[in-house]
Amino acid sequence: MSSGTQAGAGAAAEPVFGRKDVGSGKLSDYDYGMRPKNARVSIQLAGSDPFQETIADVEGRGLGELQVFIGRRTIEEERTDAPVAVRFFVDSRMTPIVGYIPRGLEAVALDTLTRLEERGRSTRIPAAIVKTRHGLRVSLLVGQTR
Repeated sequence: MSSGTQAGAGAAAEPVFGRKDVGSGKLSDYDYGMRPKNARVSIQLAGSDPFQETIADVEGRGLGELQVFIGRRTIEEERTDAPVAVRFFVDSRMTPIVGYIPRGLEAVALDTLTRLEERGRSTRIPAAIVKTRHGLRVSLLVGQTR
């Protein structure tokens, strides 16, 4: 996962995240159909440093199960390969952005939404807030969507 900028005709600048804020996840954790191989598979969001206050507010509410909302990409976002923003869904409302899907894992996240929708399930993905030495991070518990 890179943290620089992209160059090229029509390419949008890729956001630059700090070394400790690039997120994590592996494509090898998914089968050919982008389905998580087991229930422990997770994705840690990138770019959460600027959103620490929002994440702390959600954590401070002491909610049991957390869920995140990922909006479908617009045609313009697809064309410019814009990052996929993630928000918590709390008290029937969306929070401001709390991070982004790490580069290279966008297809996994968007396929997860499609799989949930096709099954008639909620398209919100279970999540957890994790305290690290570098601040609060959001982990998507995509393995629970199998």
